[in-house]
Amino acid sequence: MSLAYKMKVAGLERDLPICKVTDDLYIGAFVIFGDVELTEACARELLKRAPEHDIMITAESKGIPLVYEMARQSGENRYLLARKAPKLYMQNVFTVKVNSITTAKEQVLCLDGADAEFMKGRRVLIVDDVISTGESLKALEQLVTKAGGNIVGRMAILAEGEAQNREDLIYLEKLPVFNAKGEIIG
Repeated sequence: MSLAYKMKVAGLERDLPICKVTDDLYIGAFVIFGDVELTEACARELLKRAPEHDIMITAESKGIPLVYEMARQSGENRYLLARKAPKLYMQNVFTVKVNSITTAKEQVLCLDGADAEFMKGRRVLIVDDVISTGESLKALEQLVTKAGGNIVGRMAILAEGEAQNREDLIYLEKLPVFNAKGEIIG
């Protein structure tokens, strides 16, 4: 029998499977991939709270549908993406290391030099689906700063665990963490 956590976000109810991170820590798996209704609703609600900005950026991969939909709904014709590895088309790549709670090993986030140049001096809004430990967010902040962008906001659909206490984070709902029995522990 698998455990799930029922939550309401952006006016929609979803059942999140509870997944093991360690023997003592389990998380509710929130995935917007393939859920167009949820992606559109979350983008709409986040845009209502978004500070003035010139460009949005997210990290590959779960933030992509969200930032795309936010850009589409707001009439912005461009958003930026930090990739998990350099691609052949990328020149003058900026990189930072990141350790995420949902990934077993250290990762790298990469930003194309042309995107970095575009971002320079602009107001940048960082967007992600879930902020938990803040490591991915920290890596995005480092990329934006390294490129000369000005961070005007940090947004996520959900704040999980300690991220719920961050005063610099704009989010829609809190996502608790769980023990092995599926009981909320934080």
